[in-house]
Amino acid sequence: MNNKEKKEKQKMILLGILTVVLVIAIFIGVYFLLQEKNKEEENTIPYTDLIKELSYGNIEKVEMKTGSSTVKVKIKNEEEEKTAIVPEIESFMDLVQTKVAEGNEIELIQKPRSAASQIPGFIISFLPTAIMVALFIMIFKMQGLGEKGQVYDDTERKTKIKFDDVAGLDEEKEEMVEIVDFLKRPEKYTKMGARVPKGVLLYGKPGTGKTLIAKAIAGEADVPFISMSGSEFIEMFAGLGASRVRKLFEKARKLAPCIVFIDEIDAIGSRRTSNSGAETENNQTLNQLLVEMDGFGSEETIIVLAATNRPEMLDKALLRPGRFDRRITIPVPDLKGRLDILKIHSKDKKISEDVNLESIAEDTAGFTGAELENILNEAAIIATKHKHEDIENIDIEDAVKKVTVGLEKHTRKYSDKDKKLTAYHEAGHAVVSRYLPTQTNVKEISIIPRGVAGGYTMYKSDEDKYYISKTEMQEKLIALLGGRAAEKLVLDDISTGASNDIEVATEIARDMVTKYGMSDNLGPIDFQGKEPYEIQMFGENIGDKIGLEVKNLIDTAYRDAQTLLQQHRDKLDLIAQTLLEKEKINEEEFEKLFKQN
Repeated sequence: MNNKEKKEKQKMILLGILTVVLVIAIFIGVYFLLQEKNKEEENTIPYTDLIKELSYGNIEKVEMKTGSSTVKVKIKNEEEEKTAIVPEIESFMDLVQTKVAEGNEIELIQKPRSAASQIPGFIISFLPTAIMVALFIMIFKMQGLGEKGQVYDDTERKTKIKFDDVAGLDEEKEEMVEIVDFLKRPEKYTKMGARVPKGVLLYGKPGTGKTLIAKAIAGEADVPFISMSGSEFIEMFAGLGASRVRKLFEKARKLAPCIVFIDEIDAIGSRRTSNSGAETENNQTLNQLLVEMDGFGSEETIIVLAATNRPEMLDKALLRPGRFDRRITIPVPDLKGRLDILKIHSKDKKISEDVNLESIAEDTAGFTGAELENILNEAAIIATKHKHEDIENIDIEDAVKKVTVGLEKHTRKYSDKDKKLTAYHEAGHAVVSRYLPTQTNVKEISIIPRGVAGGYTMYKSDEDKYYISKTEMQEKLIALLGGRAAEKLVLDDISTGASNDIEVATEIARDMVTKYGMSDNLGPIDFQGKEPYEIQMFGENIGDKIGLEVKNLIDTAYRDAQTLLQQHRDKLDLIAQTLLEKEKINEEEFEKLFKQN
């Protein structure tokens, strides 16, 4: 049983004990309460009846306890004593004394209130407090205040990941080699007068390998690796986030030289505000992190690695020299990187000899390492489901479609009218793209529903793009609106099937105007992310002008799509009719159809 399992077991035992204590306390309180209530109900006399019996001279004995409003009375000709609640005890005693003075023989007994008689009431009154204290302790313990960070420092749990396990990040690994050398031989740098970097910030899209490369650094340096997520610092009690930071770095100092890795650091490292509540707690946690990073001594070789998907959200104080000295972008892998990643993840899988990993790498431009791993895993599941001896090309192709588009749904039934609309919609995308020079080749067209889509048109993605031209973005808009244009041209109607196309097209057009400065009328100005008062500095009604520019791009693209389809109506009908017959067209079949006269 490892340390994590032991901690979880201890927490479960503690929770069980607290639960048992609470149940017993509640049971005891309820038991005494019911006992007293039942007893009182059986031998209780209303106060008005008690006054009547007293006036009739039927009371033989009155017993009361000091400080209590409850009295016991013995009525003539009745065996058991009765209990009554007296609202004004002094007035009642005056009546009793008057009856005694009139000659009635009433035995009057006054007793001090015993401690034992107060126990049930004490338990009942203390029960809510006990429950609250127990719940506070339980929550406090479950927060795990004393156990901060998952530590990989012993022989069994030390991270075994090396740089060889990280693919697609060759230049980034070269940068990390220096960090490893700092951890192994810090004296070499301190003799030269160099300061060992305190922090390294890794940022990039989710799934690009930020956590993996952090573990690889610890594995190469052979030092303890303390891992913690930024969200774990967020607490419901003020001050506990800062306390967790202190305890995390206390542990790091004891284990130095070591690596502290904080994933999703934007959860605690976002820009500080003057707000109250949760924002104040976040500010305290961030301030403590800054203090701890400033507090490293030269003799303490501790390097803080942090990962984020949103570096723009981080407080500037975190990014100044002396804290996160280095900032390394972890990019989406290029063609060579994707091939290397596929090779690593295919080592433990039964891949057929005819599977070409290079071809898969070419078709997955823009995919992250995590997505590539997921594709091979899905391919293994699909191959097992189809009872293949090895993972075949068709399994990998199905996996790519499943991950990018969704599950194929052969059982979904729809009308001939909807089927025709879908066929012309997808044919519209394909035909328009075929006549746009900047658009990639069509890989497959299908009218078999997948995921939430009634059909799809897939394109080859065999080129890594780092820049996109204005012409390419304009033609992308035309391709996206080709489906809607085909519906209107052939069926003289439009449907909801183009909603996602319109959403993507609108976003591209908006970015062209507000982010990339591609509007001839507005010029190369960045409007995106600006406050309203900042945008107004560019002129009155600037928001309306931006909207008109976006609309103009969309309208122009839609007209161009309609024009292309009118010019090549024969190809549109041919592709649509073939889809209605076969439901699916691959790249080779698509090209053959276009070569027909």
